Amino acid sequence: MDANMMLDFANFSTLFVCMVLKFPQIFVLMQAKSTRGVSLKSLLLELIGFIVFITYQMYYDYPPPTYLEYPILIAQDAILLLMILHYNGNLRQSLLYAAVFVGGWQLLTLQKWIIDLAMSLCTLISACSKFAQLQCMWQAKDSGQVSALSWGMATYTCLARIFTTVMMTGDMQVLVRFIVMAILNGWVTAVVLHYRRKGTKQD
Repeated sequence: MDANMMLDFANFSTLFVCMVLKFPQIFVLMQAKSTRGVSLKSLLLELIGFIVFITYQMYYDYPPPTYLEYPILIAQDAILLLMILHYNGNLRQSLLYAAVFVGGWQLLTLQKWIIDLAMSLCTLISACSKFAQLQCMWQAKDSGQVSALSWGMATYTCLARIFTTVMMTGDMQVLVRFIVMAILNGWVTAVVLHYRRKGTKQD
């Protein structure tokens, strides 16, 4: 397989996986009607990271195949956010979150230095989202309704994006972000599976 074929495979497989990435988590919440183990803070930070990242990519006219999955991921995270607020009895807060996210997105493109600064903080924000989910599970000593499949697929997409970033843009900020995210997504997946096995043994 030559480099171009590998690049096409990485781009299209990432897009395909991201089209269904959050579905396992959505289905788990729908079945359980509970958000136990799922961190709202983690989801909010992830949404912020996604919005900053896609805005940065579009602002600098990066090739669309390098970020096409992000509108899909943002839409799926928005559905998850509504579900979490609904099951926690806080659905009215959704309007506040929507206003903050839309206002923040508009603010990002006002000046070049704003989007550059936001992107420099994007890796930290996204990393904090993973640590928030890890903290939630560590405190409960249980993975609750967290989907290992969703986190495993997220790990794959980050690994694929490391390859596409090297091949297509070479942007070091973007590359570092995907490396860090791949490691942390893999860590979350491992912790979820650990608690799943532990729970199975106790049963």
